[in-house]
Parts: sequence; structure tokens; C-alpha cells
Amino acid sequence: LAGALAGAGGGAAQTVVIAPLTYVVTAAVTGARLPDGSRESASALIRRTYAAKGVKGFYPGGSAIALRQMSNWASRQGFTEFARAKVRAAFHGTGPDAAAARLTPAQEIAAGVVGGTLACWNHPIEVARIEAQARANAGEAHRSIAGIWRAIVAEQGPAGLFKGIVPRAFLGVWQTLCMVTGVKLVQDALAA
Repeated sequence: LAGALAGAGGGAAQTVVIAPLTYVVTAAVTGARLPDGSRESASALIRRTYAAKGVKGFYPGGSAIALRQMSNWASRQGFTEFARAKVRAAFHGTGPDAAAARLTPAQEIAAGVVGGTLACWNHPIEVARIEAQARANAGEAHRSIAGIWRAIVAEQGPAGLFKGIVPRAFLGVWQTLCMVTGVKLVQDALAA
């Protein structure tokens, strides 16, 4: 629970920085082409967005970003801790000494893979974030997360909420191994 709460708090704090950055990336990639066939540069996009809407213009889909970041980190931490407990029980039993047993690096990595994969349950939130930012850059009116989900389902069917889930699972595993499991392995190495 502590890992999940810490992850949620960190994820919420990340939104302040991540929202404008992901908006610029999404808008640059999905934006309309200029007459010469090129896309608007990031600096031109930033100037145009700021001139039109100020700082607020960089936060379309902000609620989706906050919800995604909070649930991402809470899930990675929480699911990895859950997997660690299951791995510990499988290899060290459930007796009084089992709680203090250290996992091997391979066991820690296995728990991180499970945690990172399971943390992708929230992929529809990421899809809503991408759609909100792309639609805002295209000049569409603001929609709530639920409104965006309804539009996606109407346009693409329920499967549209899960587009890109496989690469995101690989990303989730990579991030979990680097930022959750890696930290644990370093802590264990320093404590040894």
C-alpha cells in the first residue's frame, strides 16, 4: 500500500512537467502538415499554442495525464510488491523467516516484469491522453476523459481503447525494471 500511495503521489507531481511535454510531442507528430508537406517545428508549435491559449494551452488532457501517471506509478509499485510477495512465498515459503528472505536478482527481475506488465491495465487512460492532445491541437473542443472514450468507441470500437497495448507493455516492463526493480537491486547490494 505504501508503494502504491507513493507512486500515486509521484505520478500526480509529474503531471506538471509531463503534460506540456507530451502535448508538444503529440501535437508535433499528429498535427496537420504545412503547405510544403513538413510539420510545424516544436518551437513554432510552442509559440502558437502560447499565443492562442497561454500556459493553459499546454494542458489539454491534463486530467488523463494525472490519472495515468498516478495509476501508472501506483500500479508499478503495487503490482511489483505483490509479485515480490508471491515469488518470496514460492521460493522461501510463508513461515516467519520468509518475510525477511531476500530475492535473487533473477527473482526481483521476474517480479518487475510481472509488475510492469500488469500496470498496463490503465492503457485506455493513455489512449485518452493522446486523443485529447491530438484533438486539442486540431482545434477540437475540450472533452472529458469519458467523452473521449465514447468518441473512440464510436469511431473505432472498444478495441480502439487498447491500440498500442503491446508496445506499452514493453515500455511498462522497461520502466519498472529500471525505476522500481533497479532501485531495489541497488538497495540490496548496498545493504549486503
